[in-house]
Amino acid sequence: MAAVAALAIVVTGAFSTMPGILQNPLQQEFHWSRGTIGVASSVNMVLYGLTAPFAAALMDRFGIRRVVVAALTTVAAGSLLTTLMNASWHFTLFWGLLVGLGTGSMAMAFGATVTNRWFTTRRGLVTGILSSGSVLGQMVSCLPSHGPSTTTTGAPPWSPSRSPRWP
Repeated sequence: MAAVAALAIVVTGAFSTMPGILQNPLQQEFHWSRGTIGVASSVNMVLYGLTAPFAAALMDRFGIRRVVVAALTTVAAGSLLTTLMNASWHFTLFWGLLVGLGTGSMAMAFGATVTNRWFTTRRGLVTGILSSGSVLGQMVSCLPSHGPSTTTTGAPPWSPSRSPRWP
């Protein structure tokens, strides 16, 4: 069960960094300013921070599984609806509001609740592993965006033309 919790935290951690990664494509596709994209990111981060305590209370009242399913469904819905957006307020609503609420529900309060409910020994280790999951998700989601997408000849990095040539 801890592995499932860690995977959920990794996935939601990956979603929290996407606007930064997608900033240039959003600017090119929709001709939005950095400020416009930043509004959605700001709403997302504010809700991420504000939602966590309430999500913990909901976990106590309704159970971890129900809250996690609702949070992951909210993240998925916000992400899917973002693919249909055509105005900046859509991005703020879908990514800022929905994804912010969902990822905030999967923040450190979730990790602490899982640790306290499921573990009696090695709580510090489990808390450390679960808390590193969010950062791991952010790191993993950033990796593809930092490599070169094409070579000087326009070939993608996985193209056979990029394979080493031996003399």
